[in-house]
Amino acid sequence: MLLIIEKVGGIIMEILNAVKREKRTAHEARKERRNGRIPGILYGKNISNMLFEIGEIELTKELSKNGEHGVISIDIDGTEHTVLIKEVQKDPINRRFMHIDLEELSSDTIVTTEVPLTFAGEDNVTRNGAILQKERNKVKVQCKGGNIPKSINVDVSNLGLGDTYRISDIEFSSEISFVDDANTVIAAVIDANTNTIVKDTPEVENI
Repeated sequence: MLLIIEKVGGIIMEILNAVKREKRTAHEARKERRNGRIPGILYGKNISNMLFEIGEIELTKELSKNGEHGVISIDIDGTEHTVLIKEVQKDPINRRFMHIDLEELSSDTIVTTEVPLTFAGEDNVTRNGAILQKERNKVKVQCKGGNIPKSINVDVSNLGLGDTYRISDIEFSSEISFVDDANTVIAAVIDANTNTIVKDTPEVENI
């Protein structure tokens, strides 16, 4: 089950709902997975190791959206935890989830994680027949656990043919630093006919 709750400031966050579980045999764990429940473990500096199980459908949806190494929120028997995904085990044949390890984060824990990019203004780019070529859909950031954004906005509305958008062009809070090189290209505007970056050059008047 996926809980939807309203946080401070009116921001809506999705929280995965899980339940505690007792240690089980390998046979019992396989049975739970067949019933759509994935076992996991939560640990951290200030808590004892906690075994839990979570719905496979909800977990798959969340990880497909936030990645397998990001930060998520999880409610275990009524207690909410902000956690970093440490390891995800998959079946080598069908690639379905088998187990997940989570580490609890405090609000002041320094975390390095990937954050998805949200592109805005693409219509302005494509209106004149150009194409926005996206080179990255995520960036790696470092910040305190309580400051991790769900996504980072990339406004490309003012880009013209031949322009590029780099990490250094992103407007972001001073509380967040980027791990990737500032010159890394996130997106480029290319010619729809040639699929190459063509920089507009001013015409030179013959004298």
